[in-house]
Amino acid sequence: MDEKKIEEELKKIWGETPISHSDNEKEFSWQEFQSKAFPSKKKKFKVWHYAAAATVLIFVFVGTGLYFNRTPGDEAIQFASNVIENKTSKIKTVFLPDSSKVELSPHSKIAYANNFQIHRKIEMEGEAYFKVKKDKKHPFQVFCNETTTTVLGTSFSVVGQDEKGVIVELFEGSVQMSVKDQNKKWILKPGEKFTYNNKIALVTDFNRFIDFENEKLSVVSTYIEANYGYHVTIPQEYYHQRITMRINKKEDLKTIIQLISEMYNLNYEVNENLKQITFQ
Repeated sequence: MDEKKIEEELKKIWGETPISHSDNEKEFSWQEFQSKAFPSKKKKFKVWHYAAAATVLIFVFVGTGLYFNRTPGDEAIQFASNVIENKTSKIKTVFLPDSSKVELSPHSKIAYANNFQIHRKIEMEGEAYFKVKKDKKHPFQVFCNETTTTVLGTSFSVVGQDEKGVIVELFEGSVQMSVKDQNKKWILKPGEKFTYNNKIALVTDFNRFIDFENEKLSVVSTYIEANYGYHVTIPQEYYHQRITMRINKKEDLKTIIQLISEMYNLNYEVNENLKQITFQ
């Protein structure tokens, strides 16, 4: 096969990349590759040149699901570099390279690149709660199905539903929502929920607090175990003590523990290995 036919075949294969990439992006990408592999100056190509070109194509095709579209001039972000999956039945806490915190729900996963501190971009499947470290120079983005959540510093949850649906709940700060192939942007305030399904986006309110109104202290203990995965032990004489308080549904566990400790003048010990909190 002569050089011209090889070039034509490679361009045909290149054009068969997923439809998530626009024609303009494909053409730009092809021209960039063509200028290197097939320069205008005529010369003989050794076999290894074509082998290298084929390797590049295979690499792009295999990694398609873990790359996001880029505009000309932007560096491609390889999300496959770091993949974290929660295969357990409990929430898994993950600290990202920029110190942002992710509470990864069971059967969920996230992926990010090695240069995350510069390109703070996350691809996720399933459900996760993010507590983002503030960095105005490097916006934090979460890609889930057809949506992008962009933040500077805040806390929010993202739930991916089936193949395209997404629910984002904002607990603190501010986020901007965008949807693939749509120009409109949505700015959420704390207590607002963004729902996207069947190509329809909707912003509504949700209750981001939980109230304990004259509840037994043991009820709070049960809540901690169910939502944070820590077993709580309290002295027998405090089982029927009553408590009234309002907390953020995604409140840091340490804050809740300290609050109980101060209200009842109790000391506490946290065993991270056993996931156990003991008040005494």
